[in-house]
Amino acid sequence: MMELSARNQLNGKITNVELGAVMANIKIEISEPNTITAVITKESAEKLGLAEGDDVCAIIKSTEVIIGK
Repeated sequence: MMELSARNQLNGKITNVELGAVMANIKIEISEPNTITAVITKESAEKLGLAEGDDVCAIIKSTEVIIGK
C-alpha cells in the first residue's frame, strides 16, 4: 500500500471501468476504512450539535479523485 499524508483515503476494489475517448469512468466499491476522521471547526460542531451516536453524512470536498494502486 502506498503511504500518503492525505487523510481522505478510502480503500476499495474496482468494479467497473468505462473507457471513453478522453476520460475513463472508474467505479470503486469501498471496503476500508470503516471509520473516517473529519476535522472541522469547534463552531461547526457546536452549531450542528454533534454528539456520539448521531447519524450523519460525511461529504468529502474535492475537485478530483486520485486513484492509487
